[in-house]
Amino acid sequence: MGLTDHIATLFGGRRRVPAGPATAELPIPPVAAVPNAGAAPAPGIPSPAIPSPGIPSPSGPGAATGEPADPCGESRVAVDETCSLADRMNALALASAERLREARLAYDQHADRRGRAAAEADPRVVRGAKDEAQAAFRTARLGAREQGALETAAREWLREVDRVNARTREAVRLLALANAAEAGLLQAVDRLGLQADGARITAESAGEACRNARIALATCEETERLGRGGPAARELLAPASVVARATPAPMPDPAPRGPDPERGPDSSTPGIAGIAASAGVAASAGIAAGASADAEPAVLPLLAGDRDVLRRIAATLAEGDAEAEGRWQGRLAALVDAVRARAIDGAALTFPGDGFWAQYTQVQGREIAAALAALGYRYDGRDGFADGRVPGQRELSLAIGYVGQDPGRIRIWPSEAELLHLYAGVEVDAGRFVAEAAGELTLGDMIDLLGRRAEELSDLWNAWGRVRPLLLSPA
Repeated sequence: MGLTDHIATLFGGRRRVPAGPATAELPIPPVAAVPNAGAAPAPGIPSPAIPSPGIPSPSGPGAATGEPADPCGESRVAVDETCSLADRMNALALASAERLREARLAYDQHADRRGRAAAEADPRVVRGAKDEAQAAFRTARLGAREQGALETAAREWLREVDRVNARTREAVRLLALANAAEAGLLQAVDRLGLQADGARITAESAGEACRNARIALATCEETERLGRGGPAARELLAPASVVARATPAPMPDPAPRGPDPERGPDSSTPGIAGIAASAGVAASAGIAAGASADAEPAVLPLLAGDRDVLRRIAATLAEGDAEAEGRWQGRLAALVDAVRARAIDGAALTFPGDGFWAQYTQVQGREIAAALAALGYRYDGRDGFADGRVPGQRELSLAIGYVGQDPGRIRIWPSEAELLHLYAGVEVDAGRFVAEAAGELTLGDMIDLLGRRAEELSDLWNAWGRVRPLLLSPA
């Protein structure tokens, strides 16, 4: 038997045999049908590479690589798709609202022109104008000393009557046109109003889908990162959030004092400044293993304006990219500004213990500040009033009266010059505001907290799964 026959017999195949003018390739049975499939090949003869069914070739499409698949890839794609759709729907809603505003403005202008035309075409107005012209002619006739003056007065009277008649005819013509066009304008306003409502509802639904997709992405990223961080990192973000633990309820006063008769029955309640002062020493035992009891999350000094914490978080998010670090610093600064603005809107302020505010408790001070804001005199976050609107003593007295206090019993009344610096020494308690409104810093809570201000922080929300653990990590 030749070498060719030996190889064919070894691998269970059949050699090519002549069959007349043409040659046929006899099929090779499957490997499973070969009795000696597991036998070692003869020395010096290489084994053929027979691919297993269903397993792709390492060099072909779908070959396995050393890079792990992104577990949050689907969530990331969903965020891109839903949020881009939400942006388009929001743009359409804004365009629809603008068209509706223009249609309403056109109708208002039309109604104004129609009203003026109806007034000029009113028979009583026309009769009054003619009577005034006739009265002027009679006065001129009685004072005329010669025939020429009398004729001049008569000509002026007739010209005035002609002007009144011309105005009346033009007013009647405009009124007819306005009446004919009014139905069409009203229909346009109604139609555009329905379109604007539909676009707004669609934009709100798309925005909600974008928000849910972002929440899912943040949860996925956070779970993935904390899954590699060990049990201590997972416990750090337990439902009893770090922010809430670092800003606890007021500590009991070891020496309770009674209410101050000058300041009212609420004066014994510790102010928010005292609460914040005890925050560092009252962290509960729920803090992650290895963290000290007085540790506070990084979000608190960040909201207090600590630039070092801001730069550290931005550097961690940038992962060594200097240009990206600058962008992250801007995003975090925008987040701080938005939270502080919402805290000011909610009158989350800490008042000094001297001057005008010493007469009131912290709660009463916040109520007075909220009443001033309702009157249009809003705290600017520094030591003055927003937009330069400074209240007078009358407005301050109204705000005090709105919160149930008697302005007549004020012992320290600021002068007009002192009102300009009424908020001197007042601080924004943004940390406690966030702890009470969104203590776990979940994406949904933060978006609800910031409201319309959250729309400018899309890049931050898309990476919230990376940002939130850093904000809740010990400072």
